[in-house]
Amino acid sequence: MELRQLEHFVVLADELHFTRAAGRLHIVQSALSASIRALESDLGAPLFHRSTKQVRLTEAGRALVPEARRTLRAAAVARETVAAVRGVVTGRLVVGFMQASHSYDLPDLLRRFHTAHPRVQLRLRQAPSTELVEGVRTAQLDLAFVGLSGRVPAGVSVRTLSVGTMPLACPLGHRFAVAAPVPLADVAGEPFVDFVPGWGARTSTDELFRAAGLQRLTAFEVNDIPLFTDLVEQGLGVGFVPPGMAAAAARLEYVAVDPAPTWRVAVAHPPREQLSAAARAMLDLIG
Repeated sequence: MELRQLEHFVVLADELHFTRAAGRLHIVQSALSASIRALESDLGAPLFHRSTKQVRLTEAGRALVPEARRTLRAAAVARETVAAVRGVVTGRLVVGFMQASHSYDLPDLLRRFHTAHPRVQLRLRQAPSTELVEGVRTAQLDLAFVGLSGRVPAGVSVRTLSVGTMPLACPLGHRFAVAAPVPLADVAGEPFVDFVPGWGARTSTDELFRAAGLQRLTAFEVNDIPLFTDLVEQGLGVGFVPPGMAAAAARLEYVAVDPAPTWRVAVAHPPREQLSAAARAMLDLIG
């Protein structure tokens, strides 16, 4: 088994299309097919179901994906660690971030990192927090800025950046604005504008209502902060938001609720011993 074969396998697992995968790898399709066949022969199991219409992972293939990613990351860490001994931080750093990024200045952080380590290739991916944590666990991301609620999976470490309570966004002039702090039981009777499942704010809100034994009506589910703001502004519902979002969007009332969901912003990353030199440099810059 060769690292090159694992790289070919991971790209094909991402694309599920031989022509696109070969294009990403800058090799001809016949070379990719031969590489995958050799890997399957070495492992003694088919990794893909192939037909004229589609390519699908087998059960063995699905099991191999996270292990292959971890192996490739370990090899990259080894190369970058040796380079770092010479005082040069190189390689690629894939950073995940959530849309509600008001709690930290990501552009400034990336600028300072690039200035200090210009030979590192930076890549950004935006997704809901649960997907970002899974991306760190499966070695698709080197680190990620996430909104956390509850426990993180094994193989993922976190560094908390800030903790606060989430206010309730209401339209201007809403009756809750003069009654704060509002009991959570009163809030449960309102129609809600919620972020989609997977967002940290949604997870914290769901867990709060579940712990209180209360139910609420989610009238609207959105994955876009401006649309969330517009719907609440038009009086179509209320919703809990991260504290930084309240400071950035002044068109609404932001009301304290008792109890309120907790908003915890953190950097999720692999255990320290599995970090690349570039990821360690980024964490050191964060402080």
